Amino acid sequence: MSKVAVITDSNSGITQEQGKALGITVLPMPFMFDEVEFFEDINLTQDGFYEKLEGNCKVSTSQPSPEAVMNAWDEALKTHDEVVYIPMSSGLSSSYRTALMLSEDYEDKVEVINNQRISVTQRQSVLDAIKLANDGLSAKEIREKLEDDKFNSSIYISLDTLEYLKKGGRLTPAVAMLGQLLKIKPVLQIQGEKLDAFAKVRTLSQAKHCMLTQMEKDVTERFGCPASGKGMHIMVAHTRIPAEAEIFLNEIKERFPEADFYCDNLSLSVSCHIGPGALAIACSKVM
Repeated sequence: MSKVAVITDSNSGITQEQGKALGITVLPMPFMFDEVEFFEDINLTQDGFYEKLEGNCKVSTSQPSPEAVMNAWDEALKTHDEVVYIPMSSGLSSSYRTALMLSEDYEDKVEVINNQRISVTQRQSVLDAIKLANDGLSAKEIREKLEDDKFNSSIYISLDTLEYLKKGGRLTPAVAMLGQLLKIKPVLQIQGEKLDAFAKVRTLSQAKHCMLTQMEKDVTERFGCPASGKGMHIMVAHTRIPAEAEIFLNEIKERFPEADFYCDNLSLSVSCHIGPGALAIACSKVM
């Protein structure tokens, strides 16, 4: 039986400490603030990130360098026969394409997975990969299972402000200003490939109702699970509003009492485009 190492990046929300506890490697994502490079969970904390973001620093994201990726693979292959690498969605970053190209030099010992997840749904894919590896599946078999499962997930995000979408060039200043004047709170969705608009509401209460209603449709109609949530992982993610996230989690537990639950910060790679005060609900189907 092949011994398979699981490697991911910090887009998964898995910290360095949590990665060690799980027995996996987590590559830190690089961020540039005013042309100075930082690495998530190495010399950039959640609080430090938002302080810089709210302080009007110029921010940009990147992907782990080819050298960092290959060093992680090489280190893992000293103690394992194969590697499963789970980067963020190929529709949201070029990390997957870069890694796939690099893997060509590893003679089928490295399988790069394109299961189009990010943040808490990517985290669940990592946990699934660990379980499959422990069950004795090969790296190729794990990749095939996770890629077959890639569209069995959803994320809906309510924004508190349009300011960061404007900064990122996703909205014109005029549209952003109009939205702020009208007190519009957009609800966005991530369905694998990209971040898209889903709905427009005016209050957080309306946003939560919108997201819960759509999640119930996804659970029952799209994924074919009972309305109780049995057979689903349902997660809450947020950007610096833990109290609101806890309230929302309790509301979700009432709606889906038989689901498996998790609550965490939203990935910083998403957070830099949407800013603080965002609240999200996500799900993935139990494999």
